Amino acid sequence: MPIKPELRWLYPIDWRELSRLIRFGRAGGRCEQCGRPHATTIRQLADGRWFDEERRCWRDDSGKPADWPDVVDYAGMSGRRIRLATAHLDHDPLNSRPDNLRALCQRCHLRHDRREHLRRRRLTIKLRKALGDLFDGQYRRW
Repeated sequence: MPIKPELRWLYPIDWRELSRLIRFGRAGGRCEQCGRPHATTIRQLADGRWFDEERRCWRDDSGKPADWPDVVDYAGMSGRRIRLATAHLDHDPLNSRPDNLRALCQRCHLRHDRREHLRRRRLTIKLRKALGDLFDGQYRRW
């Protein structure tokens, strides 16, 4: 995921190299949570199961072997392009120790950051309300 320009200064100068080392050195180009391979298009079902071409089996969201789909499930299959990103386990970009970093695909990264995204969303709404009260009087509800 791209880093917002206003948060760039929180990351170490060598963040690109560190991220590359985590994603491709330590993780071997696969998500450390579910095992999805980087820069490939996988076949994924609506329930999250995906086909691992290298190991020739279906896997669930956690990367464990799963049952083969039936015809109805297979009809809902779609192709997904996988990209790995390096996630901070504690959501603190100042803490870039290797044991605090993990290579995650988009799906796992969003799941990992769900609570943090909700917290930031609530904060943004509160800040907008405060600005509305400050400059426009009583804040209008949407």
